[in-house]
Amino acid sequence: MRVGDYTLLSRIGEGGMGVVHLARKPGGERVALKVLRPHVVGDDEARARLAREVNSLSRVRSVRVAEIVDSDPWGPVPFVATRYVPGLSLHDHVREEGPLTGDDLAWFAQGLAEALQAVHRVGVLHRDIKPSNVLMEGRNPVLIDFGLARVADDANITRTGWLLGTPGYLAPEILYGIEPTTAADVHSWAATVAFAGTGRAPYGKGPSVAVMDRVRRGEHDLTGLDPVVLSLVTSALAPEPDQRPSLPQVIETLGGSPTAERPAVPGPAPTMTMPITPGFAQAAQEALDVAAPQTRRFEDDPTRRQPPPAPPSQSLNQPLAGPATEAAPPRPDHTLPPPMREPYQVPAPAGAAPARVSWTERLRRWILGAAVLGAVAGGLVLAPYVVSVSIAVVTVVLRSLSLSASAATDRRGRRGPKWYDGVLNLMAAPWHFLVSLPASIMLLVWTALLVGCVGLVMVALDVDDLTALGVSGVFLGVVHWTGPGSSRLRSPLRRIGLPLARTPVPWLVGVLLLVAASALMVWWAVGHDPVWAPFDESPWAPGTWLGRHL
Repeated sequence: MRVGDYTLLSRIGEGGMGVVHLARKPGGERVALKVLRPHVVGDDEARARLAREVNSLSRVRSVRVAEIVDSDPWGPVPFVATRYVPGLSLHDHVREEGPLTGDDLAWFAQGLAEALQAVHRVGVLHRDIKPSNVLMEGRNPVLIDFGLARVADDANITRTGWLLGTPGYLAPEILYGIEPTTAADVHSWAATVAFAGTGRAPYGKGPSVAVMDRVRRGEHDLTGLDPVVLSLVTSALAPEPDQRPSLPQVIETLGGSPTAERPAVPGPAPTMTMPITPGFAQAAQEALDVAAPQTRRFEDDPTRRQPPPAPPSQSLNQPLAGPATEAAPPRPDHTLPPPMREPYQVPAPAGAAPARVSWTERLRRWILGAAVLGAVAGGLVLAPYVVSVSIAVVTVVLRSLSLSASAATDRRGRRGPKWYDGVLNLMAAPWHFLVSLPASIMLLVWTALLVGCVGLVMVALDVDDLTALGVSGVFLGVVHWTGPGSSRLRSPLRRIGLPLARTPVPWLVGVLLLVAASALMVWWAVGHDPVWAPFDESPWAPGTWLGRHL
């Protein structure tokens, strides 16, 4: 099938505005081509508006954004083509690899903030930042599905009921009908980073009414989020827009340059928004009616201010916010109820600067990691088989426990803590062990193959046993830490190592113990040779099969 000059190769996604296909021009690169739905471009006015939006959004230039490369608003089949990003969405990436932690999470947060800054530079608000709209290109986040927003102002669309945002990733002010600013995208950025670092939505699951009420009250659950971004995300999730850091502040806090992106053509103040799947407007209105009965409702007249709400029999099938020319409804003047008790956390106080990890703490982390790597190498020099089997057992156990912990946290986010959670976790442990076992075996095989290749090279070069084992031990530690499926191994180990590196005295004691253990193991191996138990000699000793063929 063809659309314009493009051949559609496969269907890769679907949203409220259209269906996305992988497509290619003859002799050209692959693109993500969105075929727009008829109700989105139903008349010439809507197509003209789409053309203006595409022209504006085409000025976005950033490696962090899937840029628009082609479009045809006036064709028989209107479409918009963007750069194709061959990667999983953040939602799928976290589901398969586990939550991001440490430097990976900080890099993700910085990259997503830079993507938003590039969009804001041309005068566009994204308004739908969420895990499914962020693709992972290796370690790098790429923002997709941005901008085609003025189409949502069409009366034929808004009359059917649209909520401009996604519950759980929606800024509180939008629920009040207040005109959003860049601070709304900062709030959604923080919610998405929280998902990346915990594997769950920060405002939990459940009916849209309940989720949006938690958003409005600022009742988020950041349990388990890596300290490297915890303070910054907490500040960015503040219910009041003026209490959130700006994007340049976010980027600078994360160690980037607020002006690192290539400047785009200046645009007007951000006013564009994104339409999302219809059907949430009624739930949003119910949430506001329950928690804030003084809200006001607007009809289609763009110039007339409406009286207080009509009786409940009035239709709720209308947008929460009126047209752009209409005065924004006042925010209710009642005092918000206090946040719920745990597991939700109270946002940081106004004006609190997000904490940055000092260079000395980062140095302590690296030194601690090097000490652990040295201990692994020393253990392999002393007792290769025993240490290898021990690492394999620890890997399987830690990955299983990590999966159990993620499942328990997910259950708590859906329905809160229960008295029987401990019993349920214990009963589910065998199942989590079986589910995690294939990925654990894959990681172990991956490590064994690469380390085995390094060991064979050492033997082929006639390197002595101790040196060969030491080099292989270093490679074992690095490959095992970065291999496929290792995120569930890194997560529990980082929960031990990061707090230890935060305090100098415990960190120093831990490093000295690891260095002493490594030195003792190497000293013993030098004086007594490696212990090859349960075998009598090395696999490449003279007379063995490997020894005869090397």
